[in-house]
Amino acid sequence: MKVLHLDTNHELLIEQFAELGFQNDEDYTSTKEEVEKKIHLYDGIIIRSRFTIDQQFLDKATNLKFIGRVGAGLENIDTEHARFKGVFMASAPEGNRNAVGEHTLGMLLALLNQMCKADRQVRKGKWKREQNRGFELEGKTVGIIGYGNMGKAFAKKLKGFDVEVICYDIIGGVGDENARQVGIMEFQQRSDVVSLHVPQTESTTGMINSEFIKALHKPFWLLNTARGKCVVTKDLVAGLKSGKVLGAGLDVLEYEKKSFENMFVQKPKAFKYLRKANNVLLTPHVAGWTVESKEKLAQTIVDKIKERFC
Repeated sequence: MKVLHLDTNHELLIEQFAELGFQNDEDYTSTKEEVEKKIHLYDGIIIRSRFTIDQQFLDKATNLKFIGRVGAGLENIDTEHARFKGVFMASAPEGNRNAVGEHTLGMLLALLNQMCKADRQVRKGKWKREQNRGFELEGKTVGIIGYGNMGKAFAKKLKGFDVEVICYDIIGGVGDENARQVGIMEFQQRSDVVSLHVPQTESTTGMINSEFIKALHKPFWLLNTARGKCVVTKDLVAGLKSGKVLGAGLDVLEYEKKSFENMFVQKPKAFKYLRKANNVLLTPHVAGWTVESKEKLAQTIVDKIKERFC
């Protein structure tokens, strides 16, 4: 097996592949077009989000047997064409689900207690206690959209709090002891907090829009540690301005580049509002980006490839 590593990852990937007898080649700088010229030489690819593995790329990868995507999803891969060509695809949501669950909980508690605003004020010498009176999580209903690896991890973190946790998913029967699965109408009626844990698909792109926000019966806090394009930012800003959205914790943004590695060049008006809003918490797509998850993601990919091919 000849494997081409297109992104840097934890060193155990290369070490353990070598122990399995794989040949590891690393190329972290060539353009996609340059990689396409030699991809026919390889049996496997390891990638994060450097570029899209599209139909043209797959057609040139004539010997390709597997793609290991060191991350939670496969949205940067033409999965339909890869399956048609018999290419095995492995992602690793198991590797960073705990990190995402912890990050989401941290964002929620920071928003409820106005920690970001209070921190900025104290650093400027301002001591405003009443203006920073927070809200308690106890007694709230936390609604989770998408109850897979990430949604379940977040629900598990909430077990220590006196809250009701409900979940909505297009797949039936996914609820468990940590979250009760409900229909969309009950979700809209009961949720005080809405947390997104869905992949980016045609049906989830733009799902948090003005219509969705209006349908919620109560003002709510929004958390998004999934994919930026699931939220229509201008509609979110309108919701924040009206008070229907009490606050937002966003680890991902609609304007992110596909690689997730760099900040977008243009800064739309809606983003400028988010930057200045005291009830908005922003992080640079790092919910699943911990020291521990880096190792766990890599190990998950090795284990899945080993199980399939060794």
